[in-house]
Amino acid sequence: MSEASGDSGTLCLFDVDGTLTAARQRVTPSMAEFLQKLRTKVRVGVVGGSDLSKIKEQLGDDVIQKMDYVFAENGLVAYKNGQLLSVQSIQAHMGEELLQDFINFCLNYMAKIKLPKKRGTFIEFRNGMLNISPIGRSCTQEERKEFYELDQKEKIREKFVSILKEEFKGKGLSFSIGGQISIDVFPDGWDKRFCLGFAEKDNYSTIHFFGDKTKPGGNDYEIYCDPRTTGHEVSCPEETQQLCQQLFFS
Repeated sequence: MSEASGDSGTLCLFDVDGTLTAARQRVTPSMAEFLQKLRTKVRVGVVGGSDLSKIKEQLGDDVIQKMDYVFAENGLVAYKNGQLLSVQSIQAHMGEELLQDFINFCLNYMAKIKLPKKRGTFIEFRNGMLNISPIGRSCTQEERKEFYELDQKEKIREKFVSILKEEFKGKGLSFSIGGQISIDVFPDGWDKRFCLGFAEKDNYSTIHFFGDKTKPGGNDYEIYCDPRTTGHEVSCPEETQQLCQQLFFS
């Protein structure tokens, strides 16, 4: 593990999709190189809603060795300096009964949505959340794009979330729309702020957070607004790189 030699009082935390990479795509060589250069200045961590295997697909199999922190599933699976810190379990937290009621409701609701295409894996079970996708996660890049464009117009995910909020009111669940095709569902407080509990223990003077879904309902919103972070809204990886260049290299 190459120890970063930079300012250990500053931590930069990055969302993955739309911030370090294009949605669900691999990191570009120039961005990967830039992140290592950045580690000579500050500590660097990633916090993604996805599970670790998807983060590895995007940022490389050695991502937990190459970053000071990797927070998969919002930090519910947390690594520091290449070592596993902790893992949470959504089924232990919610209990089987609520979990099953929720899954049944979602499957039933999605069965009634008519889309141009439907594929497979409508509910993906992760350690700390459920990921619900009306089109199904096994869609191609092309089908994903088609759904996203339709969703922008018809607000399929937004309507789904408002129905879920109504149906499961008072059950301690939060919902956020991240990425292009899905909704994340997790216990209250298990959003991206969860990872700050680990980062705080290391007493950084400043924690910068960079993300693209920073509006209410987006999965970067809570951590972006949190008083413990200095939030930066970006629209693409190029903007992230430019901003870090200005902040840390000029």
